[in-house]
Amino acid sequence: MKYVLPLLLMLVSFSSFGQQHQLGLRLGDPYGITYKTPVNDKFSFEGILGRGSQNSGQYYRRTFENNRPVSSARYFAHQVSGAISLQARGIYEESFSEDFNISEGELTVYAGLGLQVRSVSIDYFYNTPNATEGATELIESRSNIDFGPEIFIGSSYYFEDLPISIFVELGFLTEIVDRLHLKGQGAIGVRYLFGN
Repeated sequence: MKYVLPLLLMLVSFSSFGQQHQLGLRLGDPYGITYKTPVNDKFSFEGILGRGSQNSGQYYRRTFENNRPVSSARYFAHQVSGAISLQARGIYEESFSEDFNISEGELTVYAGLGLQVRSVSIDYFYNTPNATEGATELIESRSNIDFGPEIFIGSSYYFEDLPISIFVELGFLTEIVDRLHLKGQGAIGVRYLFGN
């Protein structure tokens, strides 16, 4: 118990280091909650927890056909649910307010690299050639995890009199776990600035 107060003081002093922290909502792919914390004037780290879009139907069908439950299984359909996404990113941000003659607020352009994990649950519906007429489809439930590096670019606007920023960005995720797969993604969002 005697270590709780020093630990809290250390955490408070660490969290107040640097500029303003940002907490907000991100709409797009993936969508969720974003937390951005500065390292210095130009570099920051960001974590995003949310939900991502599913891959194409052809992607899941090919996955099933490459790993059939039994060799005679014939794909019928699939259903995807529970798409969870987690991202960790490093960001370099540069002000462009003077270049566009912006006198109020601040316009920045940023780029970065990160790692992303996505997990979805899939129910595959299939049958076999020797199934009797009128037999119901068989079901196999699986989890699909996409993991890989991402690259992105974007722009933010920081309001002059409000502790708010808005942003828009585009990027690509390269899945490297199950198979090599490139996925485009983008988002818009808003963040609340707090701290120093």
